[in-house]
Amino acid sequence: MKADNVQTNRFVLDMSAASDTRLQIKQDPQVGLKQAAQQFEGMLLQMMLKSMRDATPQDGLMDSDQTRFFTSILDQQLAQNMASTGSLGFAKLIEEQLGRGLQGADESAVGSALAQLQQAFVQRQAATSAGFLAGVGSIGPMTRGAAADVGDGSSASAQDYVNKVWPHASEAAKSLGVPAHFLVAHSALESGWGKSEIRHADGSPTYNVFGIKAGRNWTGPSVEITTTEYVDGVAQTVREKFRAYASYGEAFQDYANLLGQSPRFSTVLGQQDGTQFARSLQQSGYATDPQYADKLGRIIGGATLRQALAG
Repeated sequence: MKADNVQTNRFVLDMSAASDTRLQIKQDPQVGLKQAAQQFEGMLLQMMLKSMRDATPQDGLMDSDQTRFFTSILDQQLAQNMASTGSLGFAKLIEEQLGRGLQGADESAVGSALAQLQQAFVQRQAATSAGFLAGVGSIGPMTRGAAADVGDGSSASAQDYVNKVWPHASEAAKSLGVPAHFLVAHSALESGWGKSEIRHADGSPTYNVFGIKAGRNWTGPSVEITTTEYVDGVAQTVREKFRAYASYGEAFQDYANLLGQSPRFSTVLGQQDGTQFARSLQQSGYATDPQYADKLGRIIGGATLRQALAG
């Protein structure tokens, strides 16, 4: 594989591309600059494609959160492949601009500057990989990983969702002794910020934003859907019944009752640390996804929730 075409035929989620560029920066800063500039061109192209997608209606019969998610991965791959050809010339302009700034600098300074430039690509690629893993998990309501901080949802949609559920989260949080934004984050994880909320067959909402199943003791309405469960760490597709509510308020109250009245969730009550709250939920068996606590922790401490709460 040619050094100046490091992205050619590489999968966008291949984290070894980042390692290859870091190594190239150390070995040959000039070639490293070319690679870093090419990666930046891919980022710019992906932003352009995303803007085009956002301007296109996405409410057709074949559209869903899952198709939109994998389309975004396809767009990133397309942008990377386009950048590798150099046909648009963005990378060359970036290379020339940065190259002038690095002329005359010693080797260590060049390597340091390029390492900072390339770190932005590493962060973008890590977020993409996390988003891919979350998206795969989000196919099932009990294993949702739809965290906006890793590529799912816009700040505007997150703000709308927070506005809808905040009063109910605040009320339910009082009985659990935890911060209200923990509950908002948990419901956002399970429902994809409201975009993947479980629905009835006719499309009407169930308001079940916590993915709570309808067990033997549940006497209220329910809906049966296909979901994903993990058995010994392996994902399996199953049919499960989930509770249906008349409002978000009813859903949050039932969530508070479930956690507050069941001994298995005793370690969740009173938690003030977001990471520990997420871990306690997973350890209590709330969901079978082995990455569940990490996904929830990222939302609780992420910029999307923080900005939505501030707005």
